[in-house]
Amino acid sequence: MSVFKSLPTPPAAPKKPVSDTRHGITRTDDYAWLRADNWQAMFKDPSILDPQIRQHLEAENAYMNAAMEDTKPLQKALFSEMRGRIKEDDSSVPMKDGAYAYGTFYVTGGEQPRYFRIPRDGDVANETIRTVLLDGDKEAAGKAYFRLAGLDHTSDHSRGIWGYDDRGSEFFTLKVRDLATGQDLADRIENTGGGGVWAPDGKSFFYSALDENHRPSKVFHHIVGRPQSEDRLVYEEADAGFFMGVGGSLLDDVIYIDIHDHETSEYRLLSTKDLTAEPKLVAAREEGIEYSLTEGGDVFYILTNDGGAKDFKIMEAPVDNPVKENWREVVAHKPGTLIISHMAYARHLLWLERKDGLPQIMIRDRATGEEHAIAFAEEAYSLGLSGAAEYDTDVIRFSYSSMTTPSQLYDYNMVTRERTLLKTQEVPSGHNPDDYVTRRVFAPAWDGETVPVTLLYRKDTPLDGSAPCLLYGYGAYGITIPAGFNTNCLSLADRGFVYAIAHIRGGKDKGFAWYEDGKMEKKTNTFKDFVAAADYLNQQKFTSYAKIIAEGGSAGGMLMGAVANMAPEKFAGLIAAVPFVDVLNTMLDDTLPLTPPEWPEWGNPIDSREEYEQIAAYSPYDNVGAKAYPPILALGGLTDPRVTYWEPAKWVAKLRDKTTGAAPILLKTNMDAGHGGASGRFQRLEEIAFEYAFAIKVAGKM
Repeated sequence: MSVFKSLPTPPAAPKKPVSDTRHGITRTDDYAWLRADNWQAMFKDPSILDPQIRQHLEAENAYMNAAMEDTKPLQKALFSEMRGRIKEDDSSVPMKDGAYAYGTFYVTGGEQPRYFRIPRDGDVANETIRTVLLDGDKEAAGKAYFRLAGLDHTSDHSRGIWGYDDRGSEFFTLKVRDLATGQDLADRIENTGGGGVWAPDGKSFFYSALDENHRPSKVFHHIVGRPQSEDRLVYEEADAGFFMGVGGSLLDDVIYIDIHDHETSEYRLLSTKDLTAEPKLVAAREEGIEYSLTEGGDVFYILTNDGGAKDFKIMEAPVDNPVKENWREVVAHKPGTLIISHMAYARHLLWLERKDGLPQIMIRDRATGEEHAIAFAEEAYSLGLSGAAEYDTDVIRFSYSSMTTPSQLYDYNMVTRERTLLKTQEVPSGHNPDDYVTRRVFAPAWDGETVPVTLLYRKDTPLDGSAPCLLYGYGAYGITIPAGFNTNCLSLADRGFVYAIAHIRGGKDKGFAWYEDGKMEKKTNTFKDFVAAADYLNQQKFTSYAKIIAEGGSAGGMLMGAVANMAPEKFAGLIAAVPFVDVLNTMLDDTLPLTPPEWPEWGNPIDSREEYEQIAAYSPYDNVGAKAYPPILALGGLTDPRVTYWEPAKWVAKLRDKTTGAAPILLKTNMDAGHGGASGRFQRLEEIAFEYAFAIKVAGKM
């Protein structure tokens, strides 16, 4: 019996067929009209959206609200539980940098962070010595959407750059603040990627600018006090297929210009001794070769996959001439042990690596070469390496958590190997780790591989197939979903759910090869792995097909669309947040922000018939068919530049037209937000509560 009753007639988007022929293949798209022709301008000013499109999205929202009306008390209860697990007046442990220590805090009821500093060795609990540098709640006042991009201070601690986006379109405005007075200077830098890097004298900074298609194609040098129109162009990237960012070193003597797509990278360096010089190339881009730099005084340490080092190795090169011919191996490649990131300090080199799905931090004494590891014993856990803000230090910072263990923040002395627990995440409403079980199981895949699956459930949950399950997946770009502490999913576990994360191919959970086996022509492995995880959980009676609600967002939303087409009978419901489901049309549109840089991940269907056919074979929107789909909740953001709002809108329209079943297909479009959803911490909880209420309703647990 359906849990959705007495629903009004759902919106039926009119069909306005548009045909497109590529490689001799003609496709017709009935819902192409939902893509606004003026999307670039609309992202900056949503009020100019075509009225017919707006009317359709609002009709979809009205239908969705009717379908979810009976869950409002549940949503309220879930929100209250989730909020109750957050320490509302929480504060970070400040990071020492020179004469000060910098951190963030929230106030009770506050949505946005506040940035502060205290004297270097001051007591963070002593509010009288705390100087508030930026009040996020004050800056966000009166705005439907507001997202901060952080606050970066000068070396002399006198000024800071801060950025904000108040549309959800990810076009950030930068401002310069006098940290002594708290007042902003006249400088206003528009259409940036969200951050800047100070020159050592604090009189100028570097930033990346976004073009009209939302691509970071230029790096500029801005002198404080001058208008943006006078900023000097430092470097322009001509290839629309590459992202670009700008960063700085702990020693303040180099500006990094990082140019990359998903499989190739290139660095150019600008010495801060001559800010007007041309950036110098380190190693010219070679397809499939990645590298990144961190400074170690007289050398650069270079993390790279060059020379067949699939899981990466670390090289070093002299700081005055770091060209590829001068690279020398420091940490050898170990197949199956993926080096994720690296940092260098005066006396130590450290890196975060992952082996057999579990992370550990490795530390090497630069003088002796002696190495040791920081690792933990739980079946599944997450490590975060934040390092230090100063170069001449023996103390770094890292965090640890698991699905049952709240986050713990440590300072670690790399010489004495002493761990100092700085903070344990508080759960004000209470949390007893002993009430829960976390496990790592392995689901057999179709080709003999095994898919890691992390599980969380209460100890008293019956494992006889009767428990509902929320099965989460992503599987793209090499991103690994950590098995970390998440207070929100406790609301599901406390209602008898098994919460599961499928670590499917397309991520780097089992090394770089795990990523390669889930991209391009092997993309369907991602979807098959997720179905294999559902099969295993059903067979082992952790849950049953009739109780599995699948969830994924962005590229994970593509996963939801693909498994809906492949095996709709194996899922009780699907939640697809900002879902990348119109893959073929998007990869054929090279004006969209992410299309050219994404071709190495998905393929270029413009130039290649073979890659066109590969994408067409799995693209969720193109493969919607006449079958009984389970209940589906799709969520989009009107100003989302990553997964444009029309992707879920078109997908839902086609699903509703094609489905042979009676299950509702729902679309919720946030008319005031972009890819990340609502920007405030409690506003975001309201969205999660809504999604979980859908899962609980579908599972029949209301």
